[in-house]
Amino acid sequence: MKGIEFVLPTEIEKRSFEIIGQELDSMGIVIPKEQEPITKRVIHTSADFDYASTMRYSKGAIDIATSLIESGADIVTDTNMAKAGINKKKLADFGGQVHCFMADEDVAAEAKERQVTRATVSMERAAALGKSVIFAIGNAPTALISLHEMMEAGKFTPEFVIGVPVGFVNVVPAKELFLNSDVPYIINEGRKGGSNIAAAIVNALLYSL
Repeated sequence: MKGIEFVLPTEIEKRSFEIIGQELDSMGIVIPKEQEPITKRVIHTSADFDYASTMRYSKGAIDIATSLIESGADIVTDTNMAKAGINKKKLADFGGQVHCFMADEDVAAEAKERQVTRATVSMERAAALGKSVIFAIGNAPTALISLHEMMEAGKFTPEFVIGVPVGFVNVVPAKELFLNSDVPYIINEGRKGGSNIAAAIVNALLYSL
């Protein structure tokens, strides 16, 4: 069939990354070497080359994130979809777990009683874990806003933020809160992102170890 190439199932991912590399070359886009595995995996997940120009990394971000993982940090996500997509076995090799509190009944009840979002309560639960945490936010800008409010109040400062919520309401300003902070981050500037992107970034970090 015209245009169809035969690729063994075990080779599909490798071939996909080859194509991504070729297309980036053809566009004249050069991604910094240390960022390349993460940005390319995000493109692989989304088939969206805009990420090549919108992904933002704080200074030393990848070294900081991988060091946290190697020291047993947990991952906290804002959706069960992102939680499902993260390689939990690989994370467990370093002593880490993935948490998502958003669907917990007691979180929903507390959020309703206090008239706040479940994301707000979830971030408070994460802050109380008592260990190093990497936040992987792919859906709720409120989660980023809540983390920043806790910082401003002197209650909690996250060690690392992956901020890629998607959408139209408060998404861009929520990301900018951390782009303008001292917290280490990987953030996609603009409206694009999603739970799959958050999981892809975490997995890219894990696969680099």
